[in-house]
Amino acid sequence: MIESLQSGLALLFQWQVLLALLAGSVGGVIIGAIPGVGPAVAIAILLPATFSMEPLVGLTLLLGIYGSAMYGGALPAILINTPGTAVNALTTYDGYPMTQRGEGRRAVSLAYSASFVGAIISIVCLILLSPLLARVAPMFGSREIFLAALLGIVLVVLAHHGQVLAAGMLACFGIFLNTIGLDPATYTTRFTFGQSWLSSGVNLIVVVLGLFALSQAFLLLLDKDSSPKPNIDKGNLFSGLREVLSHKRVAGVSSSFGVMMGIIPGVGEFTAQFLSYTYAQKTSKKPELFGKGSPEGLVASEAANNAIPAAAMIPLLALGIPGEALTAMMLSVFYVHNVIPGPQLFQNQLDFVYALYIAMLLLNVVVLFFLMFSTNVLTYIIQVPTRFLGFLILILGFVGVYSLRNSATDCAIAAGFGVLGLILKRLNLPIVPIILGMVLGGIMEVKLRSAMARVNTPLDFIDRPIAAILFVMIIAILVLHVRTLVREQRGAKNVDGDHDMHDTQQR
Repeated sequence: MIESLQSGLALLFQWQVLLALLAGSVGGVIIGAIPGVGPAVAIAILLPATFSMEPLVGLTLLLGIYGSAMYGGALPAILINTPGTAVNALTTYDGYPMTQRGEGRRAVSLAYSASFVGAIISIVCLILLSPLLARVAPMFGSREIFLAALLGIVLVVLAHHGQVLAAGMLACFGIFLNTIGLDPATYTTRFTFGQSWLSSGVNLIVVVLGLFALSQAFLLLLDKDSSPKPNIDKGNLFSGLREVLSHKRVAGVSSSFGVMMGIIPGVGEFTAQFLSYTYAQKTSKKPELFGKGSPEGLVASEAANNAIPAAAMIPLLALGIPGEALTAMMLSVFYVHNVIPGPQLFQNQLDFVYALYIAMLLLNVVVLFFLMFSTNVLTYIIQVPTRFLGFLILILGFVGVYSLRNSATDCAIAAGFGVLGLILKRLNLPIVPIILGMVLGGIMEVKLRSAMARVNTPLDFIDRPIAAILFVMIIAILVLHVRTLVREQRGAKNVDGDHDMHDTQQR
């Protein structure tokens, strides 16, 4: 173990890795601070470039952006009431009212400190839980991995409350996209309709760049141009580190919610934030301040959302199953370099795993100190005109797509998915199910075919303990969801009935 740790440190302290760590950390903060960009867009643009890097360099760069963007996203959320990333939306509830009271610097400092605490707790959980899960992972055969991937898709779909049907259809669309091209078993073409340009299939990275980067560029170019003017009061940014200790219970519980929700595929930041915020409000001595500038509410929100990135890496490293779009993109970097996540990674490349752990710890330290000394400069970055930003994303997106295979066809496909992404965003429909459908659908197809060779009856598929547990979990989740829907419908009918009775009495 000590030898692996020493080897991991040697891997990490190469100048290329350290440069990627610095670039990812600082770049992620800047990207998060610019409203309308977000880590998904940046990672989608950079993804093709990371394929030519060493695996640790590429992953460190992407993890830096993933882990630090939420820090930066808190800045515009607090100062101008506009979240830099979608998951910083709850930060506006208490952050912006504090700015209006003249406590903007205190709110920013508190957000940074809570984010740091959440991230560190999550990384510690990653270090402790990943090896344990990896020990269980050898018990996962083809049918168990198929059921785990199916569970992931079910959770992703059901997580979109009120949009379950749309999310399910989009996930199925993602699964369908993965089947286009050559059949991996029989090498016959599927769903190409005689078009030679479809024979190689629909590339995941092209779809990612289209749905996330190009759609966001189209959105920024079509919307009204804006250039917000933030204002921050004077004060000490390091004061938040002391103040967050006075809310250590809220920070600890919120980070725990973030870890739990990060491990479960498809649940993500919004559920973790909602649970954390609700807990903080219920247990606060001053619940009436929530939504009006409560420091506890700000701590709960930021600690929860920054605990997600490291926690989402747990199922990715231990089982090779991504829980959301950004870890799905990172999985492609593993595969390109023939580094396969799972038990073998912990057995054969433990030094690589340790290097990732230490890199994640270091990036949070780098981000915290960078933010403490550069917040005033970052307020100018918030003011970048949105249309200029859209034009820049559009150029970088097409350059990234073309660099994959030097193919104009890929650019046309990406543009088509960019338009689709724009339509989905305008309709307020989720994009993530398409990406996870493509990634998890590919895993499901391969594992199902492998499992069917040893299955004679349907019951044979769940005749092993882990397979049976996963199957029961899927059924239980579906039953609970249907039960919730029935209760909601009955509640709505009762409310309508009460209104009708009231109207009749008035007449």
